[in-house]
Amino acid sequence: APTPASPRALLCGLLAAVTAAAVEGGRALPQLSDDIPFRVNWPGTEFSLPTTGVLYKEDNYIIMTTVDKEKYKCILPLIASGNEEEEKDYKGPTPGELLEPLFKQSSCSYRIESYWTYEVCHGKHIRQYHEEKETGQKINIQEYYLGNMMIKNPLSEPDQEEKENPKESAKEIPTKNIEGQMTPYYPVEMGNGTPCSLRQNLPRSSTVMYICHPEAKHEILSVAEVTTCEYEVVILTPLLCNHPKYRFRASPVNDIFCQSLPGSPLKPHNLEQLEKQQEMMKMPFRRVKEEEMHSTKEEKFSSIHKPIAVGSHQLLTVGTTHISKLTDDQLIKEFLSGSYCFHGGVGWWKYEFCYGKYVHQYHEDKESGKTSVVVGTWSKEEHIEWSRKNAARTYYLREDGTQTVRMVSHFYGNGDVCDLTDKPRQVTVKLKCKESDSPHAVTIYMLEPHSCQYILGVESPVICKILDTADEYGLLSVPS
Repeated sequence: APTPASPRALLCGLLAAVTAAAVEGGRALPQLSDDIPFRVNWPGTEFSLPTTGVLYKEDNYIIMTTVDKEKYKCILPLIASGNEEEEKDYKGPTPGELLEPLFKQSSCSYRIESYWTYEVCHGKHIRQYHEEKETGQKINIQEYYLGNMMIKNPLSEPDQEEKENPKESAKEIPTKNIEGQMTPYYPVEMGNGTPCSLRQNLPRSSTVMYICHPEAKHEILSVAEVTTCEYEVVILTPLLCNHPKYRFRASPVNDIFCQSLPGSPLKPHNLEQLEKQQEMMKMPFRRVKEEEMHSTKEEKFSSIHKPIAVGSHQLLTVGTTHISKLTDDQLIKEFLSGSYCFHGGVGWWKYEFCYGKYVHQYHEDKESGKTSVVVGTWSKEEHIEWSRKNAARTYYLREDGTQTVRMVSHFYGNGDVCDLTDKPRQVTVKLKCKESDSPHAVTIYMLEPHSCQYILGVESPVICKILDTADEYGLLSVPS
């Protein structure tokens, strides 16, 4: 008889069984790791296996016994994408050819963080810079090139190899763990950047990782310094999505279905107790009921991103939202009055920013409703006090010598108390002008440079229309 297992041992045993089953099925998986995410479900006896996504077979199961002698029949997924035949038969453009329009357009993507702005001009260079300008002074730019393209058409060589040598096309496509899912990417190497004093003046270099995302606009998802002066830049682009080997996978999690056998509870008793303890630990978070959500407000925006983010404690989320049901004037007035709120973010946490009111972080779940954390609330007096010690406005010098406001920063304090610091959360909101093909696009990202002290970046063409109304404290008003 099998040895009884604790809840933790039960899950480990299940994952080991999945790996063994996959090898027996003729598809060897890499050694068991967190790169392949699983989720155990407890559906009960009345249950039909899903017919889409990951494949299941009724006879591909194991019987698991807990330490309390509870027995479960656990049906394991056949870990396969289901697209092998399509991938094998694919005769379309190579990934390099699919990305070529991006390089020919001489287009650039930008990412604004708390201090640095990152500029990726596709096929040309990657630049990291910081601009400082005080009234009546020259603009100071601190910049580094993280990589330059060293050959005219970097995409032609590897793709040509792939077309001429079929064996080359069968080689492993590199992947990166994004939000728990091993995601294929197309790498473009860029070297010959600004010399790095920490590495004997060797030039900085970067790998640009292009990832398929059906509704993206070539956004920079992340910039990371993987070793000293060597960087990884992740770009989301729809151009790769026509290639089956790079296609976006909607569900990153492989489900294991454990059905209770006669005499056993729906879910192991010890696991129920563990989940209750975990729920108690979440009590500091405010729980907002489903009926408190403003459905009329939700109708005004629609997210264009599927959940995708990079697992870094500093970069929490980035996402773009399109809003279209209001005119510019209506939108500006409602936004500045706090009655129209911007929503954004992807992954587990989403964000709601209501100008002059608050910043909330929330997670919605069909079963447990909406969990909401107050990141910061507005107090004009506190912001003015903050602005006396911090730059509430930063400027951009136009070519004609005049200056315009490039970004305003606002302080929102008195958020929910943070367990790590025993102090209220606080956030600096940075409102920045960002031109876009869509006049109502809003990009929101969240950083956490220090525990429970956040930076919320909000970028939109809508903001371009109101930045020049900023007063000495960075406070905005409706354009006259």
